[in-house]
Amino acid sequence: MRQQTRRVRAVAAALSCNAGYVDAVGYLSLGGFFVSFMSGNSTQLGVGIAAVSIDALIAFGLIGVFVLGVTAGAVAARHGSSRAVMRLVALALLLAAIMGSLQQAGIAGALVAFAMGAVNSTFAHEGGLPVGLTYMTGTLVRVGQALATLPAAGHRLDWLPYALHWLALIAGATVGAIAQRLFGLEALWLSAVAMFALAIWSPLGREF
Repeated sequence: MRQQTRRVRAVAAALSCNAGYVDAVGYLSLGGFFVSFMSGNSTQLGVGIAAVSIDALIAFGLIGVFVLGVTAGAVAARHGSSRAVMRLVALALLLAAIMGSLQQAGIAGALVAFAMGAVNSTFAHEGGLPVGLTYMTGTLVRVGQALATLPAAGHRLDWLPYALHWLALIAGATVGAIAQRLFGLEALWLSAVAMFALAIWSPLGREF
């Protein structure tokens, strides 16, 4: 991540902050299911299968919609640009916010999961990213690996971009949890507005 430009890192941090925000809103609104962190839903799927619980179907549905979002995002990236992907994500989040205002939690959650799958293709035109946007396990692994290089000259701050990326998601999740407790599913409106702003003013994909 050290080699990535500042503009790419800034947009990546903003997207991860938004992912943390909607994941917190989704987690609290859907009773412990995630809309961006599919490793957690995979564990929920296994636990649900073992317990012969409907939770398995909910987890499987969210995972399936997330994968559909990844597919749609990849198609948008292939035939458009970074902005094309962000506009797709913004549209899905707008629909999710509308469904949230109508108290359709299941549909809203599915739309957010779709959006979070799609957002992972944002940097296809920028050479990709060495870390994920909607999950942080790999990022924390990178932090640990970079800390191992501390004794080497010139590598003492290699861990910092990864740590800041992780903190962006934590900050978003914190704000999302507060917003959900204050506004319920209508908290998704802030995420949709933020995504539209990124899609319009992001320095990525100027060619689109």
